[in-house]
Amino acid sequence: MTDMSINQSQFVSFIVTFPGAQSECPLQLDPQRVVVRYGGSVAVNCSTSVLHKGMGWEADEGAVPMTKDQNLITWRVPELREWDIKPVCYINLIHSAQCKVDLPVTVYKTPDSVFISTVNHRGPMMEGQQYELQCDVHNVAPVQYLTVKWYKGQTLLHQTNFTDTIETPENKTVTLLIRPDRADDGAQYWCEAELDLGAEGPQPHPTNSSKPLNDKVMLDCTVKANPAPTYTWDHLKEKISSSVLKSSALSLGNYTCTATNTLGRDSKVFIVKGQF
Repeated sequence: MTDMSINQSQFVSFIVTFPGAQSECPLQLDPQRVVVRYGGSVAVNCSTSVLHKGMGWEADEGAVPMTKDQNLITWRVPELREWDIKPVCYINLIHSAQCKVDLPVTVYKTPDSVFISTVNHRGPMMEGQQYELQCDVHNVAPVQYLTVKWYKGQTLLHQTNFTDTIETPENKTVTLLIRPDRADDGAQYWCEAELDLGAEGPQPHPTNSSKPLNDKVMLDCTVKANPAPTYTWDHLKEKISSSVLKSSALSLGNYTCTATNTLGRDSKVFIVKGQF
């Protein structure tokens, strides 16, 4: 008898794959992602082309018990009211363990209201002064898909996005600093909330807009002089001696203010281009 010594390094490992085993879960979802309005209906098919011991849907709403005699089952909810629902289609394979496929679901809600206001200010705005506008968006979800846009007339001024991953409705507040000049007199500032929910979401994107904030800019002709001057305005139906005019009382056109005292006089022209 001959002794044999075995070198452990000579052993070779083999991986055996049994017929029918799958490297990937053999399930197809149609559609593969859904976006649904809160309280809306949703239906998604889950199908397979392989033999199996049973397949079904796991979900907080619309669960489908395991069935062995079907290759297509549908997750269906007539009124979805679960914000963070996470449906899963599963299959028990004949030659391997159970496998699953997650269905991404985005449940959205448009805002109850979008409101614009000024912060710590009431009444007409003065030329050259800085003011803060505030836009309040109430009860919207999910905010990670929300964009708040600021407009002056039809011109986009600024926009704000959010990174929150909370799925339930939230309130959001954004602000904008402005410094009106005479060309802004009568400008309409407003804000808009837009939900961009991707290709699977509604097209065009759902939007909610505030009512315009009519920015009333005063025409201010006040000058520092000694002795104190008197003021006159042209382009007015009645004589006004004040150094300030409120734009709400004006029509389109040019307004020339003249300040006069015993040492001289000086004039300033205001151009009103907008309607109020």
